[in-house]
Amino acid sequence: MESIENVISGSCSIHEQKVIIDGKVGFEGNIDWSMPEFLKKVYKNFEMKYPKFYKMDPLTKLGFTTAEILLRDKNLNEKYDDADIGIVILNRSSSIDIDKAFQLTIDDNDNYYPSPALFVYTLPNIMAGEICIRHKFKGENTVFIRKEFSAKFIQDYVSLLFQKKKAKVCIAGWVEVNHTQYKSLLMLVENTIFANSYDSGHTFDTNAINKLF
Repeated sequence: MESIENVISGSCSIHEQKVIIDGKVGFEGNIDWSMPEFLKKVYKNFEMKYPKFYKMDPLTKLGFTTAEILLRDKNLNEKYDDADIGIVILNRSSSIDIDKAFQLTIDDNDNYYPSPALFVYTLPNIMAGEICIRHKFKGENTVFIRKEFSAKFIQDYVSLLFQKKKAKVCIAGWVEVNHTQYKSLLMLVENTIFANSYDSGHTFDTNAINKLF
């Protein structure tokens, strides 16, 4: 028998100098590396080819890199219409790091020069936008600011998108950067038909989400 289910069909987490892919360590860095240095090493290790990466702020780099690894070999654009692919991301600090850097460019009246290169990243949804541009996703995308990670919020919101036919697949999770502290978890959640014998994914529920986080 077959049934339509919400299933986590892939995951990627980046935290504490490690890249965890579907629950297994895919890359581990040196503990002495800074976050920017570590992300550059990850970018090169996974042979990503997207020069715009080097212009991104830290939050966008982390989200973009996590999504790139998550979506490798998934061929979503072949399986789904671009408008059926959504993105839902949570974080705590919004774009605070780049906000502070931009503020420094306008604080001094005698040396006042607002930086366009910084200003463009002073909204956290730019991170989701960069992922959409890279992969040609045209579905709903949004970033929510919350004090803490909430598996229930993610499950409820993504399930509602599926229920309302706003998406058939969603990249969902958490991407947080605040100075040297960082953590990401992105999951590929699909609302589709699976045979009962299908066991390579995880049911999309709070227990599975929290386990990955």
